[in-house]
Amino acid sequence: MGDELTHLDAQGRARMVNVGEKAVTHRVCIARGEVRMQPATLERIVAGRVAKGDVLATARIAGIQAAKRTGEWIPLAHPMPIDSVEVVLEPAPEGDRLLIEARVEAHWKTGVEMEALVAASAAGLTVYDMCKAVDREMVVDRVRLVAKQGGKSGVFVRAGEQGLDLGD
Repeated sequence: MGDELTHLDAQGRARMVNVGEKAVTHRVCIARGEVRMQPATLERIVAGRVAKGDVLATARIAGIQAAKRTGEWIPLAHPMPIDSVEVVLEPAPEGDRLLIEARVEAHWKTGVEMEALVAASAAGLTVYDMCKAVDREMVVDRVRLVAKQGGKSGVFVRAGEQGLDLGD
């Protein structure tokens, strides 16, 4: 693992990395997170009985929209052309969590890690927003990069993660 902080200049000041000379490559990143909640809350979400509407559809769209606007959320992230964003939300088998997976792809000069992480975060926050009236103890938790490929650093897969498909 490199120890160079690329977002700092020689004087330690924050800077946006110059990607002008980098090669365009196919980039894929997968981030995951979860929203822990009362089992009754998850039951309401799955049954479509939340007063604010379809929680899963709204959270999915929020995640997609957030990925597309990552450059506005994260000060040193580059705006970029994204090829695709997929956000999947599904109940955990234990019945007390909603699992979130965001997959982002682009053909560009820099990776899409932040886009995937922002997508998973926004989806989780949207679930919280839509369900807070019935469960204020929900926790958006474990947002993390689980896999990436493309670019100079190659492939990364977080140990212990299951069911990953980075494609070709």
